[in-house]
Amino acid sequence: MITNFDHLLPVGIVLSSLLPGLAIFLVAEDNRVLRTLLNLTGAITKLLLVGVLVWGVYHDHLYRAELPLAPGLSLVLEADALSVLFVTLSSLLWLVTTVYAIGYLENSPNRSRFFGFFSLCVTATVGIALAGNLFTFVIFYEILTLATYPLVSHRGTPDATAGARAYLAYTMVGGALLLTGAVWLQGLIGPVNFTQGGLLSAQPDSLHPQFFAIFLLLLAGLGVKAALVPLHGWLPRSMVAPAPVSALLHAVAVVKAGAFGIVRLVYDIYGVEFAHSLGLLSILGALASITIIYGSMMALSQDGLKKRLAYSTVSQVSYIALGASILGPVATIGGMVHLVHQGIMKITLFLCAGNYAETLGVHKVSEMDGIGRRMPWTTLAFSVGALGMIGIPPIAGFISKWYLGLGAVEAGMPWVLLVLGLSTLLNAGYFLPILFRAWFREPPAHWPHEEIPRRRLETHATLLWPPLMTAALCLVAGLLAAAPFSPLEWAELIARREYRG
Repeated sequence: MITNFDHLLPVGIVLSSLLPGLAIFLVAEDNRVLRTLLNLTGAITKLLLVGVLVWGVYHDHLYRAELPLAPGLSLVLEADALSVLFVTLSSLLWLVTTVYAIGYLENSPNRSRFFGFFSLCVTATVGIALAGNLFTFVIFYEILTLATYPLVSHRGTPDATAGARAYLAYTMVGGALLLTGAVWLQGLIGPVNFTQGGLLSAQPDSLHPQFFAIFLLLLAGLGVKAALVPLHGWLPRSMVAPAPVSALLHAVAVVKAGAFGIVRLVYDIYGVEFAHSLGLLSILGALASITIIYGSMMALSQDGLKKRLAYSTVSQVSYIALGASILGPVATIGGMVHLVHQGIMKITLFLCAGNYAETLGVHKVSEMDGIGRRMPWTTLAFSVGALGMIGIPPIAGFISKWYLGLGAVEAGMPWVLLVLGLSTLLNAGYFLPILFRAWFREPPAHWPHEEIPRRRLETHATLLWPPLMTAALCLVAGLLAAAPFSPLEWAELIARREYRG
């Protein structure tokens, strides 16, 4: 039986960032206290509501809200195990990024505009996570595109404007492809509700060629935000955005929304077994593998720190798609858990990159000699994130790669081990030289600029504590992977329900 609270909880989770975000637009630029209060109240409220959601979904409770708009079209918010994984990640990292952004933008103009759109971005992301059907997903997916554009262009420089236009062009085309596929599919079968185990296998065989084409359309639309090659070009160009926006793009919202959509497409629209029978998983696996290797190879040649991290994201996010392309619950676990693990590792790296840029004016790898001596805590957090990306145990990234490798063996796909092995070597090739420079080379006599004088804290506390917290999460997620409610345990729950479905 669904109670009023069961209807209201998913709506409340969406509104907990939407209402403060709309209010922030009206806050005077110099009213820092009110703006901070609205930001933190929304973020903390959302996290508390998500905590209730986690407990209920774990015990098979149904939370669902529906708003009929027209015959066959309804906005549906519904929580299942997969949506809870994504909404928890987004809500937790939104709180961390908000604290960081408050310090990062302390002396910047247009802060109310920034935080207003920042909240709208998270609202759209949570709406994507909780979408109960494809129509609702598409609506929030497009809202995310529009809400993110002002953040990428926030600085107003020619580079920022060009990067934002590239982002908008790519994502609008992707949105058009996604909409086309969604309309085509709904025209064939009616409302497309997300269903564990998929909903297309019972359809007539005569529709299978159309389902094949629709999958490719939907995959292309989602692949833009997920940065699948060759649809990834917007991501490195958007690195002109402020560090909190880069963290939002890579770890909290945009890239994750695309990857999450691919997971929904495979498991809850087509069904992994039906997608396999149509030969679609092979196409997805090939695209993911190419992206993993290409992104890593491109990262090797980047001197810009954020660009190196951007190409790393191109590579690392495709582990999620790779897990979805391998038939079997073990690989599914690897892909699902990487949705979380990549998020906490990558946000750590981008927050550290922001600290280097704001405190010392360091934007390039070639400028990082001895930076670990000047900013040891930031560099320690960066080291944890980088080693996790390589896959060094016991950091979270090792767990993801281990399960993907086991899943590949289980599915009789040993070539995946070659992809994982080569990717790991390339990851080491572009991260270890950074760590060597940072810890073992002599620092320069002067940094490009040093905003914070030498003192007990290496930078502002609001900039230092967020990456330290997320670095700790990287370690905890690896060391306590078998603990109740860990990302791994939750990914196992998703796999059980999907393959049972």
